[in-house]
Amino acid sequence: MGVRQLLVLAVVAGVLVAGMLFPFAGGIGLLAGSVSDSAVGTNADLEAGVLPAVTRVQDENGSTIASLYDQYRVPVASEQIAPSMKAAIVAIEDRRFYEHGGFDPIGAARALVNNSNGGATQGASTLTEQYVKNYDLYVAAQSDAERRAAVAPSYARKLKEAELAVSLDHDLSKDEILTRYLNLVYFGHGAYGVQAAAQAYFGVDASALTVSQAALLAGMVQSPTEYDPVAHADAATGRRNVVVEALRQQGSITQDQASQAATAPLGVVPDPAIPGEGCIGAGDAGYFCDYVLSYLDRAGFPTDRLAGGGYTITTTLDPDALAKAKAAVDGQVPPTQPHVADVMAVVQPGADAHRVVAMAANRTFGNEPGESSYGLPYEPENMGAGSVYKIFTAATAMEQHLVGIDTVISVPPSGYTSPIYRNGAGRPIPVGNAGNYRTALTLQDALAESPNTAFVKLEESTGVPPVVDMAVRLGLTSLAETPYSGKAGTPSVADVMKKQNQASFTLGVTPTSALELANVQATLASHGTWCPPTPLASVTDRTGSPVAVTQQACTQALDPAIADTLMTGLSKDDAAGGTSAAAAGQMGWNRPVAAKTGTTQEYKSAAFVGATPQLAGAAIVFDDSNAPKPICDGSPPRTCSGGNIYGGKAPARTFYRAFTDILGDQPVAPLPAVDPAYLTGTLPSVVVAPPVADGAAEPTPDQPAPEQGGENADGG
Repeated sequence: MGVRQLLVLAVVAGVLVAGMLFPFAGGIGLLAGSVSDSAVGTNADLEAGVLPAVTRVQDENGSTIASLYDQYRVPVASEQIAPSMKAAIVAIEDRRFYEHGGFDPIGAARALVNNSNGGATQGASTLTEQYVKNYDLYVAAQSDAERRAAVAPSYARKLKEAELAVSLDHDLSKDEILTRYLNLVYFGHGAYGVQAAAQAYFGVDASALTVSQAALLAGMVQSPTEYDPVAHADAATGRRNVVVEALRQQGSITQDQASQAATAPLGVVPDPAIPGEGCIGAGDAGYFCDYVLSYLDRAGFPTDRLAGGGYTITTTLDPDALAKAKAAVDGQVPPTQPHVADVMAVVQPGADAHRVVAMAANRTFGNEPGESSYGLPYEPENMGAGSVYKIFTAATAMEQHLVGIDTVISVPPSGYTSPIYRNGAGRPIPVGNAGNYRTALTLQDALAESPNTAFVKLEESTGVPPVVDMAVRLGLTSLAETPYSGKAGTPSVADVMKKQNQASFTLGVTPTSALELANVQATLASHGTWCPPTPLASVTDRTGSPVAVTQQACTQALDPAIADTLMTGLSKDDAAGGTSAAAAGQMGWNRPVAAKTGTTQEYKSAAFVGATPQLAGAAIVFDDSNAPKPICDGSPPRTCSGGNIYGGKAPARTFYRAFTDILGDQPVAPLPAVDPAYLTGTLPSVVVAPPVADGAAEPTPDQPAPEQGGENADGG
């Protein structure tokens, strides 16, 4: 007869003793039941010992920003658990742990006698049997019925637990079983496992637990609620001291050590707590965390495994940049300001990756009143970004060799009727300008001063479809992905704009997000290389092994010569006459920047995009309510009846404040050199006429936008 068979026979004999306990617990009916009532793990499951573990989302420095879990558990190795903790749990739960073979007939008989006298401190189960039961309860059970069965006083379940315990004792070392047990059990206040408990109750690692602390935790295993040291301090103290005395009797500590431990204060923190679950617990990093999960899901990663998978997700988040971006958005629009959201995204350009450095919103991430769990910085907002889209018309015209940044283009007056700009009935729509302009400007000056009529007229030469495609290529990928009506099988926004030949596209009327706009600027700053805006640095499993995440490859979206030259073409926005000059001066901006402002016709949103060689970013101010209204710029911006928000106001101030602080003392980097081939084009330059009126490009608050049929309002 083999060793394993002898062990199983010992189990059967022992269970006869254990069965004697059931009548004292409630009657012969407890002998009923079968193994199928429970989800008891198999031998292989138990031997593998894989436990649900928290997944950590970290910033680029390795600091945790969010914890994803169903059970907050941080499994640790044997050497990371204090000897005092191991000794304490053995002393109070299974004093013969190192002597029996998984099932303890002597302990069961002793428990029978003590229970009949009404005063035992130990039950009949060994630590190994408890491990089997708890594994069944916390890991194997998938339903309430299975969880109830895991702890039901069934003779069949008890027999199965004993058999599995003997098998485990044969296959695993005592230290391995003890370590697994301590990593598995529940200690109250949401803490599963000894590491989570040590951190929650004492703010220390399991390796640093003192005798007194270990005794308290070991005593709580029997009933985390009854011996809760916060709610029931006296009961917890009494139970701890029972464990201390058991340790003394076992010879694990001396009398002096026992006296010190029994008289020590409980020493628990005032409000034991585990980290908040999910992105709601990530604070200011909540939106970034939410984007990480969305990005993983879109990449095909099994996000349903994250909560218990024990992954480590290291992100590209720069916490210092986040703090400064958050201060910038809150500085312009307080978190509690009704209806007005201020959002920002920051992306690091690169030939191999566009790393998302930070994203922020003035709204607190959450589900409470006044908060938002919608991805404000990265999900498209419906009002649009206005004249920012003129970048795509300029890039298309340069790619078609129609113009260069020095080409002088026509600036028709307000009321210009474009032959390709029609409403739904096919009638022409007049295009208006907010402000007075010269009748002709270089492309570079037109980008800085932003007359609407100039870019609608330029779009007549490029055609609408290539401009829409350019926007998608440079970074507005959602235009090609999002169903126009929200129904499966319907065309994308890009398809609709191209099919209907909507010249209003250059005026920025389609949904967009701060992240996509920031990535457009990152594409230009990367010499025309588009990469997906990634928040991931690495993903590893619980063993530290890398986990592959499928990400889109970078592509050369635009000729490097065009991208570099267009960066200079966008470099006058902060200079005198540019639409963000006032904001740049107010925020002390002193670096070269490729930038563009935009405002929608009804002043319900305004945007600013900018890029230096080191960083690219975008800020959007918009009404985030269900019934958007116009926004008036002020301290702070607010919804109003008329509206006067512009991209050169609150959005530009947000950008310049954030980027001034984020870049700090980094060297001032020049914009890339222009390519002479893209200074001029094949379109003949028009004659430059003298300016009319004052030539102001940035409208003043008392200068209403002309009627434009619901399209873009301004030159910035």
